[in-house]
Amino acid sequence: MQNLPYRAVVSDMDGTLLNAHHVVGEFTAATLEKVAAKNVDIVLATGRGYPDVAFILNKMNIENAAMITSNGAEVHNLQGELIYSNYLPEQLAFDIMQEPFDPYKICLNSYQGEDWFINVDIPELNKYHQESGFTYQVVDFAKHHGKHCQKIFFIGRTLDDLLPLEQRLKEKYGDQTAIIYSTPQCLEVMNKNVSKATALSELLKQRDYDLSQCIAFGDGMNDKEMLEEVGKGCIMANADPRLLTALPDLERIGLNKDESVASYLRAVFGVY
Repeated sequence: MQNLPYRAVVSDMDGTLLNAHHVVGEFTAATLEKVAAKNVDIVLATGRGYPDVAFILNKMNIENAAMITSNGAEVHNLQGELIYSNYLPEQLAFDIMQEPFDPYKICLNSYQGEDWFINVDIPELNKYHQESGFTYQVVDFAKHHGKHCQKIFFIGRTLDDLLPLEQRLKEKYGDQTAIIYSTPQCLEVMNKNVSKATALSELLKQRDYDLSQCIAFGDGMNDKEMLEEVGKGCIMANADPRLLTALPDLERIGLNKDESVASYLRAVFGVY
């Protein structure tokens, strides 16, 4: 095998790998294909759901790839096989869905199975999924269910809208769940021990290398453990300020709108 600086590239998507239009740019797609051609694994590690990510990844010509989705609640290989999962228990998921919040400031969502559920119609959210066409179903969560729940997430107008809810969720469910922000406006609840780092460790049990041979990129608090545990963690210039504060020693690279991950990878792996 050729001498490679890293055996895997692990990247968050929104705010990191995706451009300002929330899609994989042509420069980025070409870069990932060139890096993958060197027998480097490409791992997309995201808060997005599996159907959404699979559509995006399958548009690229990459053979060695995997998907860590819903912040680590699931891991699929490129063939669509589920190789790891950690879901919220059904009753716990339902109970969290019943937590009160200000409906004028916050909306409730869940990823369950291959579906996205929401409590109110917000068409502008579809701009994040225009490439895959992945979209939501509006439901009454009081009459819904907690089956096959990868995550529950609350989208607020601002971080301040979410802080009281975060505090209450941690007080009531903190010992049973993982509660993190994927963006400053999106508070996410998964089962205990769910993280991108844990999921990546599970994935690497099927590989002949470890976390030290991975390079990772991220911009959100849901990337923190992953960036800390890999051999090389890089933070986007447009990252959540709290992530920049939490990981002051990690290298900062450019902006996602400039496809900076791709530029960085071309330099690291010598592909042009």
